[in-house]
Amino acid sequence: MNAKPEWADKDYYADLGVSSSATADEIKHAYRKLARENHPDANPDNPEAAEKFKQVAEAYDVLSDASDRKDYDQFKAMMRSGGGFGRRGGAGFPGGFRSPNMGGPGAQEFDLSDIFGGSPRGASQGGGFGDIFGGVFNRGGGAGHTARPSRGADVETQITLDFREAAKGTTIPLQLSGEAPCTTCHGSGSKTGKLSTCKTCDGTGFTSEQRGTFGLSAPCTDCGGTGQRAEDPCPDCSGSGTVHRTRSITVRIPAGVIDGQKVRLAGQGEAGPNGTPSGDLFVAVTVKPDEVFTREGDDLHVTVPVSFAELALGDTITVPTLDSPVRVKVPAGTPDGRTLRVKGRGVPKRSGKAGDLMVSVQVAVPTNLDAAASSALRSYAQAEKDSGFDPRKGWAGNPVKR
Repeated sequence: MNAKPEWADKDYYADLGVSSSATADEIKHAYRKLARENHPDANPDNPEAAEKFKQVAEAYDVLSDASDRKDYDQFKAMMRSGGGFGRRGGAGFPGGFRSPNMGGPGAQEFDLSDIFGGSPRGASQGGGFGDIFGGVFNRGGGAGHTARPSRGADVETQITLDFREAAKGTTIPLQLSGEAPCTTCHGSGSKTGKLSTCKTCDGTGFTSEQRGTFGLSAPCTDCGGTGQRAEDPCPDCSGSGTVHRTRSITVRIPAGVIDGQKVRLAGQGEAGPNGTPSGDLFVAVTVKPDEVFTREGDDLHVTVPVSFAELALGDTITVPTLDSPVRVKVPAGTPDGRTLRVKGRGVPKRSGKAGDLMVSVQVAVPTNLDAAASSALRSYAQAEKDSGFDPRKGWAGNPVKR
């Protein structure tokens, strides 16, 4: 058995450029930075950037989930300590691993499913690291041991949202083509709804094979690992419990999704055979840039043009938000480029609160003044000089007067 999982040599921490002790926030920050840099929209016709984008998305998908990250770390630790796939029968696992069929001093059962697939989360999803080893080592094959129920395939689709839709959340219709429960037999695969014990695996869901000192087992192909079969197969689905069709669903995208993020909808993927659970639907989100707003975390940033008089004398200006405009007071003597904070008018959070709106003021210089305005401005300029105001006073580039 020389094959090993295709991700066994991957280093998700290296893909994100963080250490294995990185915090969740550090991982999120690294992912966002790399996702922006390598996003296909920003790098058209660049296959290297597209591949990098896929790598960081895959790495973040595992490391951003506490349970998946723990499983991944445990697996890599086992591999570093000698556990590998290189020799037939799995020799080389830590702790002096021996097959329970060997007997003799020190023999012990090393159940890899306890490490990688035994959590309720892994069992419910039917995926994860435990599946890699599920068909390799004999789990007993007797009464009381049944295969983990198979499930439908996961489905991934892509959507593009406007900046404001992503920030505020939205509901969109999707059409998906794939395996769906048969409406005739309601997914059971049986014309009458009656199932009987699979004779091939005696209801265990596993078929076993002895190879030397190791017993190898795999999910039964006749019943799909469920341990049951339909004696009277449904004519519309041929006993599988699923049919291929196009279905329409409505997907709610939560507020605050970012560009490149995937939204997981449990149980909305393809239907599993013979009434087993459906897979999950993953919706990959692309967010269009906005002409007015940019975003940093849950804060919105907007730059508002103002006049010199509004900054010098102070004024109240109208500023756009994701909803209705707000009035923002500009204090007298506000310098060009200053950022004013409006609390609670940024991107909504899951807690029900929202980030802040960061308003940067930028002086707009008039290019065409009529005679009256020019005369008034010259009078002001002279008065400004007479008052002793020097805009370059204290500036490092101001020449020293001798």
